[in-house]
Amino acid sequence: MAAAKPKAVILLSGGLDSSTVLAIAKSQGYDCYCLSLDYHQRHNVELLAAQRVAHALGATEHKTVQLDLSLFGGSALTDNSIAVPEHETQGIPVTYVPARNTIMLSLSLAWAEVLQSRDIFIGVNALDYSGYPDCRGEYVKAFQQMANLATKAAVEGQTITVYAPLIDMTKAEIIRTGHALGVDYGLTVSCYQADDHGAACGVCDSCRFRKAGFAQAGVPDPTPYKHTQHGA
Repeated sequence: MAAAKPKAVILLSGGLDSSTVLAIAKSQGYDCYCLSLDYHQRHNVELLAAQRVAHALGATEHKTVQLDLSLFGGSALTDNSIAVPEHETQGIPVTYVPARNTIMLSLSLAWAEVLQSRDIFIGVNALDYSGYPDCRGEYVKAFQQMANLATKAAVEGQTITVYAPLIDMTKAEIIRTGHALGVDYGLTVSCYQADDHGAACGVCDSCRFRKAGFAQAGVPDPTPYKHTQHGA
């Protein structure tokens, strides 16, 4: 009888990075339990993308947690009165959502304990990103340390590991990796102000990083844009 596959919780936004992480975890032999967060984000069409990606990549289960962060606002992604920047800005941009990754990792930690999983995957990246403080390697390590202090499983010897396999990769490297693993990036949505059909603006931070990544990777960009087609 074949040994049971290890279980992993994968944070899946429906964007390019998290979809690549799901493919990586799947290729490493995990049964993948995907977790998405409906936090009333401006680009909530990404949640439909997460469903598509989870299905296409054979996730064992996919859950979406409802948690309305627009009650607090403070970000262009949760407060419609704050515009999404359409040009490069200095410092931490207004698209930063306070504590979002901490909230998402905490939810994934809770589910991991219930599943008796010791492995959590998150698609943060410290190179081609917008300067978010919760996308740094030291943050991931700190959360892992906290997880191993805070959980019954860890206290009883089931050490929890938080994996960030994209942390030191460029966007082009991420795309090449996912492309080699069969990720259909046409299913994903990265744009911070995508329309209800998933068409991207092409000018926000996320779109600029994505377009440049495909160009540098030498992989055709399947993204539908509102005003141009396929990144033209």
